[in-house]
Amino acid sequence: MKTYGYIRVSTKEQNEDRQLIAMREFGVPNENVIMDKQSGKDFDRPGYKRLMRKLKTGDTLVIKSIDRLGRNYDEILEQWRVITKEKQVAIVVLDMPLLDTRQGRDLTGVLIADIVLQLLSYVAQTEREFNRQRQAEGIAAAKAKGIHFGPNFKDRGENYGAIKAAWERGEISGREAARRLGVAHGTFQRWCRE
Repeated sequence: MKTYGYIRVSTKEQNEDRQLIAMREFGVPNENVIMDKQSGKDFDRPGYKRLMRKLKTGDTLVIKSIDRLGRNYDEILEQWRVITKEKQVAIVVLDMPLLDTRQGRDLTGVLIADIVLQLLSYVAQTEREFNRQRQAEGIAAAKAKGIHFGPNFKDRGENYGAIKAAWERGEISGREAARRLGVAHGTFQRWCRE
């Protein structure tokens, strides 16, 4: 019977140290800590798939909080069922002691754990949806202020109109126009098409 820890952060820039410390404090061996740096929107994650292959009956899975497992309500409940019922692996959620399936639970304990799991799974998915909504609202507000997203485009400069007109009249080549503007030939061509 082994103890595994599962850590997930949503992006490569996020720091997993808080979760790693919690795993060490619980006593999860370093070699049994599996990590994904990926969104929790679904369970199609390489680390999680590797974890599921390793888990055997009688093992224990430790996670810091339920949202580290995932953020999709139905999928969290389904994965919890697969881990605890099909694989017969205990789960310990460190931030929520009620979600500790190691002890033999009586019917009331199982009912409370199920209710808490459903509530926390719902909160995790709702938070994900709120984050997407806030992000969309923030982008819309920034665009309304004229903030540009994506690559920065070069300023065409005050001579652009005259140089483009000379090119259109055939007085200079496109490459010469680009050279005078200090940009690549492809950039000048794109500007002319816009």
